[in-house]
Order: sequence, then C-alpha cells, then structure tokens
Amino acid sequence: MATKKTNTTNNIGKEALYIIKVGGNIIDDEEKLSGFLKQFSELKSPFDGSEIKKILIHGGGKLATKLAEQVGIPQQLIDGRRITDAETLKIVTMVYAGYINKNIVAKLQANHCNAIGLSGADGNIIEAHKRIHPTIDYGYAGDIDTVNTGFLENLLDQDIAIVIAPITHNKKGQLLNTNADTIAQEIARSMSILYDVNLIYSFEKTGVLLDANDESTVIRSIKPGYYAQLKAEKKIFAGMIPKIDNAFVALNSGVKQVTIGKAEELQKLISHSAGTSITNE
Repeated sequence: MATKKTNTTNNIGKEALYIIKVGGNIIDDEEKLSGFLKQFSELKSPFDGSEIKKILIHGGGKLATKLAEQVGIPQQLIDGRRITDAETLKIVTMVYAGYINKNIVAKLQANHCNAIGLSGADGNIIEAHKRIHPTIDYGYAGDIDTVNTGFLENLLDQDIAIVIAPITHNKKGQLLNTNADTIAQEIARSMSILYDVNLIYSFEKTGVLLDANDESTVIRSIKPGYYAQLKAEKKIFAGMIPKIDNAFVALNSGVKQVTIGKAEELQKLISHSAGTSITNE
C-alpha cells in the first residue's frame, strides 16, 4: 500500500510507536471508557519508563445505531458490517468524528495528556475509495488507499497523542465510513516504515479465548498454523476472525508486534504480559 511519505532507513534505532484500537463496547460504557483513557494517558515505555508515542483509533459503539433509530433511519448490517447509506453516513460522521472523538480528547486533556482528535479527512490522513463488492452494495463504506505518514509523524514529534475516528474520504469531497480495526492495521503497517510499531486491539475480553464464555481460557500466543486449526475447529469465529486476519496482515507488512486483550489491562498489553500475542512462525 502506498503512503504519502517513505523512509528507507532500516529497523536499527527506530523509535517505538504504539497504535491502540479501543473497541465499541468500551466506548458504550462511560466508566470503562474513563478508566481506559486514564490508563492511556499514563502509558509508559515497558523498557525504561519514559513517555511513548501513541495513536488511538476508536470505534463507534452503539450510539450511532441508537440515534439513527430515534430519527427513523433503518439500519442494516451484513456479516457485522454496516450498510452506510447517505443518511446513515451523516449520523456516523456526527457521532464518530464529532461527539465520540471530541469526548475522548476532552477526557485525555483532563488526564494531562495533550491530544488531538481527527478523522481520516483531516490533514488528508486517510484516503479511501467506496467499497466495491460483486454482490453487496455497502453504500458509503470506504476501503483504504493511502495513509499520510508524514502528517502523523509531525504531530507525534510534537508529543501529541493522536485520536482518530473511523471516517475517511476519497479526496473528491466524499466522506466514507471505514472499519476501525482496518484503520488501525493500515496505519500500523504504513507507520512501520518510520517506527517500531506495536499494534494493540483492546476490547472487553482478556484476549482471544478458547471458550468465548470463559475469561480464564485466554490463548497467550497464536501463530498461523494454530490459527488455521482454531478456525477449522470453529473455536474462533465471527468478529474475532477479521481482527486476527488484520493482525497477520500487519505483521507481514513490517509491524513489530500485535496484541489483543482487555482494555482495562492496557499497560500490561503494552508490555506483552497480558492478552494474546499474534506472531508469525
């Protein structure tokens, strides 16, 4: 995938960058979100305790669906993906890039973490195109083309935490609704040119579970062969499959480490002492 800026230096001496995606169920819970953002504000390097460079990508939670239903805009999901018609696009833009994004930034500022909240259209961070599918019209859903790594690097160099909403654009005036997990993966792989990138998917579970109803069954490490086995045995299914697929795409594109785990254990996820680590053979 093309980026707006390239850097040909090797991995030696690269600075660490932590790209963290927080799931929708945390967004929906005010108490859990506040606790998560306090942890995010206080994150330190697991190596020397210093401040770290960090980007937070958030989903939308259930608020967009609730508001759409309140104003009589029917909502349709196929395989967990929202069909984004023109009216739904207005709702998700207002909710994701407006209320949720700015609420997160305000809470981070209250925790003495200087942050800036942006969508993919701001600073031309993420260019995308309308999704093309042979049988399904997803409406104004976007698939990513490029990430403006130079713009993000400039903000990180000013010690600003970046908060990104899952709204992108096609540089022709059209906003697009884009999956937040995919945004995290694409930003991670693009920024790996410049940094040693650690990608973390944080949500309500302790990690990838052998038994979805038993938090004690967390799988500490998943490699490609084991992943194929777990899918064949239907022990991993539904929404977890795209997360792990995205994780392997990121690893195969230069990302140093991918971890999936509980939002309340964010510092432990940073130090790889909790959650599930996704690794190549």
